[in-house]
Amino acid sequence: MAGQRRDILFIIFISLVGITIDAAKEQELDRIWALPGQPQVEFLQYSGYVTVDPVRGRALFYWLTEATAEPEKKPLVLWLNGGPGCSSIAYGASEEIGPFRINKDGSSLYLNEYSWNKEANILFLESPVGVGFSYTNTSSDLKHSGDRRTAREAFVFMVRWMERFPQYKYRDFYIAGESYAGHYVPQLAKKIYDYNKNLSKPFINLKGFIVGNGVTDSYYDSIGTVAYWWSHSMISDESYHSILSKCNFTATKYSSKCGKAIDYAMNHEFGDIDQYSIYTPICKAANKNTTRPIRLKNSLLHRRVYGYDPCTENYAEKYYNRPDVQKAMQANTTGIPYKWTACSDLLFKKWKDSQFSMLPTYKELIEGGLRIWVFSGDTDSVVPVTATKFSLNHLNLTVKTRWYPWYSGGQVGGWTEVYQGLTFATVRGAGHEVPLFQPDRAFTLFRSFLAGKKLPKS
Repeated sequence: MAGQRRDILFIIFISLVGITIDAAKEQELDRIWALPGQPQVEFLQYSGYVTVDPVRGRALFYWLTEATAEPEKKPLVLWLNGGPGCSSIAYGASEEIGPFRINKDGSSLYLNEYSWNKEANILFLESPVGVGFSYTNTSSDLKHSGDRRTAREAFVFMVRWMERFPQYKYRDFYIAGESYAGHYVPQLAKKIYDYNKNLSKPFINLKGFIVGNGVTDSYYDSIGTVAYWWSHSMISDESYHSILSKCNFTATKYSSKCGKAIDYAMNHEFGDIDQYSIYTPICKAANKNTTRPIRLKNSLLHRRVYGYDPCTENYAEKYYNRPDVQKAMQANTTGIPYKWTACSDLLFKKWKDSQFSMLPTYKELIEGGLRIWVFSGDTDSVVPVTATKFSLNHLNLTVKTRWYPWYSGGQVGGWTEVYQGLTFATVRGAGHEVPLFQPDRAFTLFRSFLAGKKLPKS
């Protein structure tokens, strides 16, 4: 009798919050009760798979960390990392904006004081298939990834994920990401925007997106990157002029003379630095054979990414390969025939299509009225602030609020300019992964973005 009463109460509860019995059961199967070595928390977590192509057996892996307080009133934010081929769980969740950080032993977690789930429900997605725990049963798929399929399957994921979590339907929804997600984020936003045009009340209630140190336009990004190298004394005058004279950045492929000029600068003039954060130390314990790709247009240049603790990526690869962690997360349920890695070198090398410029997409989405913010850590030499500024300048937007310093914690957090339809901000002292290097400033930035308010002037 008591059990029957609990069942009735359960049905009443899920009806009140707008969840069907089937959806509630699916959510329960995806529930993370506790991760190994996790400190106690009050917010709920879910993770698991959503099939995006049943014929070829493609499924994307997600991890939802609900807001720490009043999650039912907070927006939903999807976070994407780039590469292409790098994991949002390795970087976004574990090094940047997620609620937990991984200790050096690779077996326990500690709380992130500046976790973004204090302001929103955060959904991390490993995309495309072949990244992290996301998989395909058709191995040839891993050699044919690209922008178009990634955007299409991320959209399918969102539609099907909303069916599993209907309490997030019609909720304010934002997309965030960094690096090559400078493609993923606006491309997915356009998919959703186009889909919503045909609906009187869209259930994916897209309000806007925010991109950090994002790949934007192949030509302007390349010019701006070389300018950053030279202006920050990373390369000689000779190499600077050699690269500009020998490289045609409008071409789809580098010439051999261009490649040699870039290789000489990187191999003989850069030195052993972290190109993602040029003023912080490198990880001495790093495996030299393990690399994370740097994408400078279409060249295959490889360096490893590090953060404030330059070895933090190593801790993630140790932690997420543990069987007890995978079991707790409902991950690797099909027995993927390779180890979980932060980035897939295969996907990067075999990437089939890459949109040359995101500027036309930005223009369309600006006209569509979405809230769009772009930010840039100013110590990143891979997708540097000069690259982003060169690209955005060619949108020819009207300035609403002129360039000014913004503040966080009583210090200048960076500089910003507000345009008609877009806000640009730098983050002072931050590398490629802005929330890793300057978590308090990144948190101020995120909170201002969600509120739709200008960054603080004092």
